[in-house]
Amino acid sequence: MTVVRGIRGATTVDTNNAAAITERTLELLGVLRDLNDLAPEDIGYIWFTVTEDLDAAFPADAARSGLGWSDVPLMCGREIPVPGALGKCVRVLIAWNTAKQQSEVRHAFLHGARTLRPSWAVDVPGGSKAGR
Repeated sequence: MTVVRGIRGATTVDTNNAAAITERTLELLGVLRDLNDLAPEDIGYIWFTVTEDLDAAFPADAARSGLGWSDVPLMCGREIPVPGALGKCVRVLIAWNTAKQQSEVRHAFLHGARTLRPSWAVDVPGGSKAGR
C-alpha cells in the first residue's frame, strides 16, 4: 500500500547569492534522492523555506532546472525569524508517496544545518564532516 511520508532536510550556504543557494539546494536534494531512491513521479510536492538572510534565489528553481523536476509541485516560503536561529539555511519537506514505513525514510541535514538535527546529519563527499 502506498502512503504519504515526509522527508526532511536542511543545509546552509556561505553567501547570499543565487549560485550558492542553487548549488547547496541541488546537493541536498541529490543526497535525499539517493538515500531514498526518489523518483519525481512519486513526489506529491516539495516545500522549501529559507531564512530571512537568503533572498538571492528560489530553492525551487534548483529542483526545476538542475534536476528536471518540472512536474513536481514546488513551493518556497520564509522561515520564522526566531532570534538566535541558524542563519543562511535552506530547509525542505518532501511529501513522498511510498510503500516504505516512516522509520525507513532517510533524512539529511548538511553543513551548518547538522546542528539542527545531529541524528540526521550525513556525510557529504568532499564537503562536510558530518557524522551519521
